[in-house]
Amino acid sequence: MPKLFDEPFFIGCNYWASHAGTNMWRDWREEVVEADLTRLRDMKQTVLRVFPLWPDFQPLTAMYTGGGRLQELRMGEDPLPDTPAGRAGIDEVMLERFETFCDLASDRGLRLIVGLITGWMSGRLYVPRAFEGRGVLTDPLALTWEIRYVKHMVARFKDHPAIAAWDLGNECNCMEPLDDPYKAELWTALISNAIRTADPEGTASGIRPIVSGMHGINPEGVWKPRPHTENVDILTTHPYPIFTPYCDTDPIGSFKSSLHAAAQSVWYRGMGGKPCFVEEIGTLGPMLGDERTAADYINAALYQTWAHDCRGFLWWCANEQSHLTHAPYDWHAVERELGLFRLDGTPKPVAETMATFSKNIWHIGKLPERIVDAVCVTTAGQDCWSAAYGTFLLAKQAGMDIEYCDGAYPLPDARMYLLPSLCGGGSMSGRAWQALLDRVRNGANLYLSLDTALVSPFEEFTGLRIRGRARSGEPVSIAREKLTVSPSYHLTAECVTAKALMSEPDGNPVLTVNEYGAGRVYTLLLPIERVAAQEPGIITSQPLYRVYEAMGLWDPTRVASRDDAGLCMTEHPQDERTRILTLINPGFETRRNVVRLSGVWRLGELLGDPGTAAVKAVSDGFSVTLQPCCAVVVSIRR
Repeated sequence: MPKLFDEPFFIGCNYWASHAGTNMWRDWREEVVEADLTRLRDMKQTVLRVFPLWPDFQPLTAMYTGGGRLQELRMGEDPLPDTPAGRAGIDEVMLERFETFCDLASDRGLRLIVGLITGWMSGRLYVPRAFEGRGVLTDPLALTWEIRYVKHMVARFKDHPAIAAWDLGNECNCMEPLDDPYKAELWTALISNAIRTADPEGTASGIRPIVSGMHGINPEGVWKPRPHTENVDILTTHPYPIFTPYCDTDPIGSFKSSLHAAAQSVWYRGMGGKPCFVEEIGTLGPMLGDERTAADYINAALYQTWAHDCRGFLWWCANEQSHLTHAPYDWHAVERELGLFRLDGTPKPVAETMATFSKNIWHIGKLPERIVDAVCVTTAGQDCWSAAYGTFLLAKQAGMDIEYCDGAYPLPDARMYLLPSLCGGGSMSGRAWQALLDRVRNGANLYLSLDTALVSPFEEFTGLRIRGRARSGEPVSIAREKLTVSPSYHLTAECVTAKALMSEPDGNPVLTVNEYGAGRVYTLLLPIERVAAQEPGIITSQPLYRVYEAMGLWDPTRVASRDDAGLCMTEHPQDERTRILTLINPGFETRRNVVRLSGVWRLGELLGDPGTAAVKAVSDGFSVTLQPCCAVVVSIRR
């Protein structure tokens, strides 16, 4: 059986039946489900994330005796059957329905990611009656039965050919607010270990890996990337623009919003050290953009995530839910108009876009690894996502590609390290700073930009002496660059051994470079990454990326370049004579540019269907014209 995450790139959606939404298991209609799955197959969907709703599958009620003492758990009024399913508190009828569902999916070539603990869905908490009012991530009674439930479900279905992965559950970190990272790690370990116990061969071989399924992980929060990923195999993002900080400052289909899914997935991957895919994405209905706008936005996001090796992409969700009257659909407007298909079963433009994309990349296959110019290190004391997102945006505008790591852990080898928008006095431990400076002394390059940070040591490696620091209420202008940035603090500095690359009109240095051993240290006295992430419209109204360009941080092995900051490009060496370039227009303006190729490199062939793109060889490379939110993939040869 092929491993799902070894495939070039999979697309699909999250599935609830068209007639019932979350009530599909209790209101089971096989003929409706069969028609749904046929439509999905016909639109080139290959992977579904599905949800055995927890209280339907484990319908436990608690029986109490005198003094409120728990006597036993039953299914309604009936004692638990003395069967494997009964001892796990699971309804046999639901198991039979789920098996039928798996059979229907398998018959149509659809593979399933199973969200095991589906206790949170679309803003409603779904738990068995026995656990209502209990903390289902920490309560011993709930945890005991969760383990039994997971073990039986996994053991029962692990050999079914439709099962591609085990998901911990849908956004389980929404089921109970936790105040302790160790509680989050313990719950994850309990559920993951239950899965591995019931499916040791599938999980160990990667045939049925364990997927995170979380709403969000963050080194600043309770659900931290590294402890979480020690217990799962695959990380997930749910990059909705209105639920992710700073991602709704610009409209969907803009440069900033179109890079959101790729940026967040690459960040998760770097912070956690595990592969990542887009598990849920969508515009959450027409209030963010009409059907055509949503399709264009998704086309750009699809190509961005594929080009950045984000493994897969699942839309939320298969079917419209505006006709459903039960909670949560009559609670939340954002849970009604989300489907790939309209109520009459006709596909929306986004479904057609996904089908076209799938067909196109199928002929190309998995891309070779892209050239990475730098590693971005996010650190303690800062808004890590803000710094990471802003860095990704500016790097793409400057023609760079980055990966990420967590500054609290050992650094990966890199030729260039980026420490963006540093904050506070404990951004990195003294040991971590010294390890980083040792890398620079041995030939690596370092860039750091300052927000509220107090860095020690500072002058010895930056070559700068700080003359003054004051909380700023005024924007800082950079001479000749037409840049204006509002920092948290204004720093006045003197170049001791450093050289100024950019300055304020009065000569105060803003961007400097200093030789340090065999490497270089670039210092920026402005938090442009935080500003790029947080301020609406600034990513396109001000050329902040010129700071990155001024440092010339590109990997020297690159052979392709472009001048248009709004054109995203990745470069993938295939062998010594061939490379693949992806060129993506993430915005709503047509883009025309010349891609310059160094040395003897020349345009090869167009890969996949170029659609409306126009590509033509010229003397020093090739010209390209891309319509809004479109992409083209080409090979170059020497």
